[in-house]
Amino acid sequence: MNEDRIIELEIKAAYQEDLLQELNKIVSRQQQQIDRLEATCRMLNERIKSLSAEGSGGESVEEVPPHY
Repeated sequence: MNEDRIIELEIKAAYQEDLLQELNKIVSRQQQQIDRLEATCRMLNERIKSLSAEGSGGESVEEVPPHY
């Protein structure tokens, strides 16, 4: 009876170890994806800044809407 309990605990420990390894893989992939997304956001932010700097040309001209 005591041996059955030890075997059951060993089986549970093996399942938990497999689950832990799988979760570590998932977390690692998610971190890589987060890193890529952050890099993309930085790139897009720089692009927006450069486009707005090119587009404004240092002048702030407000056009009158056509219906006025």
